[in-house]
Amino acid sequence: MTGRHMQIGEVAERVGLSIRTIRHYEEVGLVPPSSRSDGGFRLYTEPDLARLAVVKRMKPLGFTLDEMRDLLTVLDGLADGRTPDTERAALRERLATFQTAAQTRVRALREQLATAEGFARQMQDQIDRHST
Repeated sequence: MTGRHMQIGEVAERVGLSIRTIRHYEEVGLVPPSSRSDGGFRLYTEPDLARLAVVKRMKPLGFTLDEMRDLLTVLDGLADGRTPDTERAALRERLATFQTAAQTRVRALREQLATAEGFARQMQDQIDRHST
C-alpha cells in the first residue's frame, strides 16, 4: 500500500471521531486499518480516512451499520476499475437509492430543527415577557 500511514490518534483528530469509535468501526468490519506496524499499532491511509468520513456523515442521518457497510461496498465497487459495466449500473442504482434516502432524512432533520428553533423562540418570548 502506497502513501503515508497514520496511527489511530492522528486519524481520530483528523476525522473528528474518538479512538473508541474508530476501534468499534474496525470491530464491526466497517473500516479496518490498512495495515499494522511491527508493534501491532493500527495504521491508516488517506482512503481509510475517506471511508471513516463517509461513515461519520451517515451516522447523524440514522443509517444502520449494515447500511453503512452496504454503501461502502457500493463505493468500493464503483471505484474499482475492474468492475464490469453491468455490475456498475446496478451499483449506481444502489448509490442513487442511498442519495434519495439521505435527502429524505435531511428533510426530516430540517423539520425537527425548525420545531426545536420554534420552541427556543417561544421560551425566549416567555423570558422576555416575564422579565422585569
